[in-house]
Amino acid sequence: MLKSLKRYLVGNPISTEQAQHERLNNKTALAVFSSDPLSSVAYSTEAILLVLLAAGTIATGYLVPIVIGITVLLGILVLSYRQTIHAYPSGGGAYIVAKDNLGTTPGLVAGASLLIDYILTVAVSISAGVAALTSAVQGTRFEFLQDHRVAICITLVVFITLVNLRGVRESGAIFAGPTYLFIVAMLALVVVGFYHYLTTGDVIPTPAADALHFDESVGGIAQGGLTGFALVWLLMRAFAAGCTALTGVEAISNGIPAFKEPESKNAAKTLTWMAAIMVVLVLGTGFLAFKINAHPSPDETLVSLMTRHTFGTGIFYYFVQAATAAILILAANTAYADFPRLASLLAADRFLPRQFANRGDKLVFSNGIVILAILSIFLIVIFGGQEQAMLPLYALGVFLSFTLSQSGMIVHWLRLRKSEEAKARIIEQEEAEHLHRTEDPSAASHKLERLKAIERDEGGNWIFSIIINSLGAVVTFAVLLVIGTTKFTHGAWAVIVLIPLIVVMFRAIHGHYRMVAAQLSLDKVSQPPTAAPLTNRIIVPVSGIHRGVLPALRYAKSLNGNGNATVTAIYVEINPANTEEIRQQWEIWGEGIPLHILESPYRSITTPLLKFINDEAENHKNSMTTVVLPEFVPRAWWQQLLHNQTTLLIKGKLLFSPNIVVTSVPHHLRR
Repeated sequence: MLKSLKRYLVGNPISTEQAQHERLNNKTALAVFSSDPLSSVAYSTEAILLVLLAAGTIATGYLVPIVIGITVLLGILVLSYRQTIHAYPSGGGAYIVAKDNLGTTPGLVAGASLLIDYILTVAVSISAGVAALTSAVQGTRFEFLQDHRVAICITLVVFITLVNLRGVRESGAIFAGPTYLFIVAMLALVVVGFYHYLTTGDVIPTPAADALHFDESVGGIAQGGLTGFALVWLLMRAFAAGCTALTGVEAISNGIPAFKEPESKNAAKTLTWMAAIMVVLVLGTGFLAFKINAHPSPDETLVSLMTRHTFGTGIFYYFVQAATAAILILAANTAYADFPRLASLLAADRFLPRQFANRGDKLVFSNGIVILAILSIFLIVIFGGQEQAMLPLYALGVFLSFTLSQSGMIVHWLRLRKSEEAKARIIEQEEAEHLHRTEDPSAASHKLERLKAIERDEGGNWIFSIIINSLGAVVTFAVLLVIGTTKFTHGAWAVIVLIPLIVVMFRAIHGHYRMVAAQLSLDKVSQPPTAAPLTNRIIVPVSGIHRGVLPALRYAKSLNGNGNATVTAIYVEINPANTEEIRQQWEIWGEGIPLHILESPYRSITTPLLKFINDEAENHKNSMTTVVLPEFVPRAWWQQLLHNQTTLLIKGKLLFSPNIVVTSVPHHLRR
């Protein structure tokens, strides 16, 4: 039944030979990997205004410069990640870049930050999508949905999880439509919104000063008081808040192997298209919000307010809201594409359990997908499905991974430069020696000058790359400091504490795998050791005499074929009145095996039995102790619930005892 249910929900398995056909083309990959950054357009402008309005409506004039600054930073990040894609075509993003160039610990910090980021991406995106839905039904008969936000969020997480378990290509095909609908909807909002403003001059009335909605963590600032440090600090906070639009930019560089060949070229092209669309949407929504005087409301999202002002409450309003809700919900799919893949890389490096490196029936990392869903649901329940409460945790991990990635690429270019210089010197020397033997000095000089010119051109590219990555590292680190400082008491402290703990967990797992590898390795063994003949002590625990016991007794006797084993049956006496009857039956059915009776004054079966077995193993360390467990198996799975699980408990406890082997002899029951 469970197998049939799995096939119905997940679909038929895919063979390894079909892996190449499961890769994504650029159009589908844009939807899969860009849904997170594209969806953040729906709330990044609102996040900026929530900070600026702490200083009153006068501060909204800074919205446009901040939005422009965010798009400039986006351009820097995209240029940098295009370089990362070509430099590290196997994927892994910030984790691989930081580990290879800065060291293992920075790489693990980047990996921990990204894992937290992906979990929060699911929780924040789903919660934001549900918020858009509930905003659209305010004042209607469906307003009661507001009271069931957590349940709706969990349902959507389960749905997206099941879709992703069906495979990368199938989930991409399902989620591509809503992504492109959102792009069309937002472009229509920007174009029609500006046309409406230019033709009518209609703007949204400014709320009263005491009715302004702003981020309470900023604190109120008197109008006209924006000078000096207060102004700089407010702008930095607003810029950091708006940088939530940049979350997910690294997703494509993490998932390069999911693209069709040539992977790096297609990934870079998709990243460029994503950036171009984001620039248009971020600038368009930001400028439009400023022109029509849009202000956040505690009961309605900014996109909903702008759409209602532009289109009224007709069908297109609900189309934009539906598209926004869909992209916010499906933004979680970016995390589903990258979390399992990053977890598989960490598992391959032995920093996470190796199960994360295994692909499931549909050629996806099923274990990573399921764990991501569980952890995301846990966060949604804790925060009650309120995305704004999770954003302080969200952005910190994103920009920490950004900073480490940018810094790692700086080291990468420096190393590459040194390598190229050494290679150029060798080529130059060999070329000079060759020309000295075969050509005239003028030809040799000409070729050497050509080599130097090529080196100068490469040096220019190297300098440009260093400048881009350095600028990106400085800006993202500044944003990281602002977020960490201003949001520390609002939840960012949890991420700051959690990242080192996860790194310690990575190290502990890696240490365990190294210990296992060292103890299992045959490298230091010159030849197989000559082993002495193995003696065996066989113990058969029995609960009485019945058909389920007899096969186990015969099997135990078969293990003594060479005569080097002793076989003993053990009966734990719970009710002394039954003991004599057991002795009498044993004389007939006991196969000649001696029966040893253990007293149990406290009516426990496992305690005296396990003590006897462990004592036997301890007293005969040069022998192997084999425990043969009779076990009857009902035909239906639910019938197992009607019987105690003593056999399972015994096997579980003896697993950790040395020199003890446990084997079960099943007796299958008929109907």
